[in-house]
Amino acid sequence: MIPEPYRIKMVEPIHLLPRSEREQKIRDAGYNLFSLKSEDVFIDMLSDSGTGAMSNAQWAAMMMGDEAYAGARSFYNFQSAVQEIMGFPYVLPTHQGRAAENVLHSVLVKANDIIPGNSHFDTTKAHIEYRHATALDCTIEEAFDPNLIHPFKGNINLDKLEKVLREYVPQKRVPFVLLTVTCNSTGGQPVSMENAKAVKALCDKYEVLLFVDAARYAENCKFIQQREKGYENKPVKAIVKELFALADGCTMSSKKDALVNMGGFIACRDKEIYRRCSEFGILFEGFVTYGGLSGRDLEAIAVGLREGVDESYLEFRLAQTKYFGDQLIDAGIPIVKPAGGHAIYIDALNLLPHIPRDEYPAQVLGVELYIEAGVRGVEIGTVLADRDPVTRLNRYPKMELLRLCIPRRAYTNSHLEFVADGLKKLKQRASSIMGLQMTYEPPILRHFTAKFEKVHAA
Repeated sequence: MIPEPYRIKMVEPIHLLPRSEREQKIRDAGYNLFSLKSEDVFIDMLSDSGTGAMSNAQWAAMMMGDEAYAGARSFYNFQSAVQEIMGFPYVLPTHQGRAAENVLHSVLVKANDIIPGNSHFDTTKAHIEYRHATALDCTIEEAFDPNLIHPFKGNINLDKLEKVLREYVPQKRVPFVLLTVTCNSTGGQPVSMENAKAVKALCDKYEVLLFVDAARYAENCKFIQQREKGYENKPVKAIVKELFALADGCTMSSKKDALVNMGGFIACRDKEIYRRCSEFGILFEGFVTYGGLSGRDLEAIAVGLREGVDESYLEFRLAQTKYFGDQLIDAGIPIVKPAGGHAIYIDALNLLPHIPRDEYPAQVLGVELYIEAGVRGVEIGTVLADRDPVTRLNRYPKMELLRLCIPRRAYTNSHLEFVADGLKKLKQRASSIMGLQMTYEPPILRHFTAKFEKVHAA
C-alpha cells in the first residue's frame, strides 16, 4: 500500500457510541441511515459527495473569493479551470450535480423521450422520470456479475445502444445519450476510451448528442491509464482532454472529483444549448456567473479541478479503495470485483441469502453494519431502485448492494481496517439477521426518507 500523498494539518474528533445507543439511534431513525445524525456516526461512508477534505491551497483560494452578484472574478477563474481541464467553451455553475441535471433536462428532455446510457444513478433517473421520460439502461451484461473480473464494467453495450437509436431516433425521442464515468450504480466501475469512442461514433451516425455525467471523470481516466492498452504512458490530464473531446457537454457534481463540499456545473460546446440552459439556470440557481454558489466556492472548485487530476493523488485514491476491497475479499466478504474508484460495494444477496428481495437485504446490511461498528453506508438496491412509474410495483435490480464510499482525503487506512473488522463480525452472525419492511415511502426518491421496521420471525 502506498502512503498518503499529503500530511494532516487539522483533525475533527469522532466518537463511537456504545452498541446499545447505536441500536436505539437507528431504531429512532426508522432504520434509515439517512435519518441518523452525523454526530452519531463513527465512520461515515454514506457518500463521497462533498464529504472529502479540502487542501490548504483550496482554503487559501477561498479567501480570495469575489462575492459580486454578477461578473465576479471568481467565476472567470472557475470558468478558466473548466476550459483548461475539460475543453468545453461554455460553462454554467450550479449549486450541485443534481441541479445541473435539473437545468439540462429542463432544456433537452420532454415526455416520452428515451435517454439511453450506462446505469443512470438515482437522481439522474428521477429527473428523467419526473419529466415522464425513460432512462434506458444499456450497460454491458458483465457489469451485473459481482464476481466477474472485467476491467471496464461501466461500458455501454454497443449493440443494445444501436438498437435503441435505430428504433427511437426516427421518432425524435432521443435527445442525447448519457455516459456516466465512472458508473456508480454498477460498483464505481470505469468506461474504457475504446467504448467511449464507439459510443460517440454511434451518436454521430444517428445524429444524437453525447453528454457525460462527469462526477468521477478523473478516477475513470486514471483507470484508463492503468488498464487500457496504449494509455499506460499517457498523462491523466491528456486522457481527460481526449475523453471530453468526444462529448457535446457534461453535467458535473463538483463534490466528487473537484474535491469540494458544494458545487456543480454544466459545460457544453453548443452556444444555443448554453443560452437555453442559462435561462433555466437563472430561474433555478441564480445569475449565470454564480449559479447558486458563492465566489469562495467557485475559487475552491477551480483549485480542486486541478488537484483532482494530480497523478499522485489519483494513484493513492484508487489504491486505497483497492486496499479496503482486498481486506474484505481476504475475509470472505462478497464484493463487486474489481474494486471501483470511490467505494466498495458489498453483495448483500450473497452475504444475506436468506432475506427475500422484498425485505430489502442491502438496507438490512447497512443497518446491521451501523449497529455492529457505527459505520454508515448506503443501500444500492431495491429501495433505491424505487417503483416502476407506470405499474407502481417494486423494481428489483440485478444486484443488491451496500455501498461503502471512501470520502476523499478524509480517512486513513486504519479507519478502513476498523470497518473491515466490523464486517467480519457481522458475517459471523449473518444467518441470524432478519429483514425489514417499509412503513413509509415518499412518491419519488424514496430511499432518502423511507421508514422501516424489523420483520420478526413468526
